[in-house]
Amino acid sequence: MRQGLDRFGLNVAASRFTTGNHELYQQLEWELIRFFGVETATLVSNGYATNLALAQGLAGEFSHALIDSRAHQSLRDCLPFLEARVIEFPHADVEAVSKLIRRCGKRSRILLLTDGMFSHNGTLAPLREYLKLLPRASRIIVDDAHGAGTLGRRGRGTCEALGIQSGQIIQTISLSKAFGVYGGAILGSKALREKLLKRSRLLRGNTPLPLPLTNAALGAVRLLREDATLRRRLIANTEFVKGQPRSESSNVEPGTPIVSIFPKTPTEARRLHHQLLAARIFPTQIEYADKQAYFRFAISSEHSRAELESLVLVLREFGV
Repeated sequence: MRQGLDRFGLNVAASRFTTGNHELYQQLEWELIRFFGVETATLVSNGYATNLALAQGLAGEFSHALIDSRAHQSLRDCLPFLEARVIEFPHADVEAVSKLIRRCGKRSRILLLTDGMFSHNGTLAPLREYLKLLPRASRIIVDDAHGAGTLGRRGRGTCEALGIQSGQIIQTISLSKAFGVYGGAILGSKALREKLLKRSRLLRGNTPLPLPLTNAALGAVRLLREDATLRRRLIANTEFVKGQPRSESSNVEPGTPIVSIFPKTPTEARRLHHQLLAARIFPTQIEYADKQAYFRFAISSEHSRAELESLVLVLREFGV
C-alpha cells in the first residue's frame, strides 16, 4: 500500500468511464480472473456495493427474486434495482425453494440470492440442490464475501468447496475479508460484464478504489495464489478447533473457519462473556436489530495453537 501511494498517488478523482481509469485496475481484474478461474472480474469500489452494481446490470431480466432469510444486507438492498417480484424463503430451505419455483410458474425467470458461506454460523448454501431445481434460464447470485480466499482447495470460495462449476452462478466477492485490504469484484461471463458496464450507474459514476489499496489488493491476491502456506495454516487451525468432540446439541459447522455460539438467555450470554475475557479472548457479541444475539469467532491462519486451545477450552466449558 505504501509503495502504491509513493508511485501512483492517492486517488484518480473520477470514474473509470471518464478520466479515472488506471492500469492498476486492469491488472487487479486480470489477477482476480487468474485466481478464481473465471471469464471476467469487474472491480467495484467496496464489497457491499458489488451486489448493488450487479443488480443494476441485471435490472428487468427476471420476473422473481428469491432471497434467503439470512442473506446479507447488501443483497437485500440490491432488490429494488432488479425490478422483480421479491419472495423471501426460510434459511437454506431447499424444499421451500422447490415449492416457490413451482408457484412462480413455468414461464418465470428466477433469480435466487444467497450468501455462499453464511457469516452468522459458517454454514454453506445448498447451491447444488438449488441448481437442480432452477430452470436453465435462472441465475444465482452468490455473495461470497466470507468464502472467497478461505474455502476450496485454491481458495476460490464456496463453489469450489462444494465442487460446483455452473454458468448459472454469479459470484460477488469482497477484498476486505480473506484478502485483508478493501474493495470488491463481480465475477462472471463476458456478457455479464458488458451489461454491467452499460447499465450500472454505480460503476459508471463512482470513483473507483484508491490506488494504494488497489496496489495492496493486487499484492494480496498474488500472495494467496502463489503461496499456499497461509491456506495450509488456516485449514490446520480450522481442523484443530472444529475437530474437537462436541455435544449432541452443538451447532458448530465442520470445515468452515467460523465458530458461533448462541446463548439461550441474557444470563448465559453474560457468563460466556466473562469466561471469554478470563481466557483473554475478546467476546465478539453480534446483535442485529431483528436477529438473535450471538458470539462469533473467525479462525485465522495467524492464530497460535495456544490461542486456539483457549477458545476450545471455553467452548468445552460452555457445552459447545
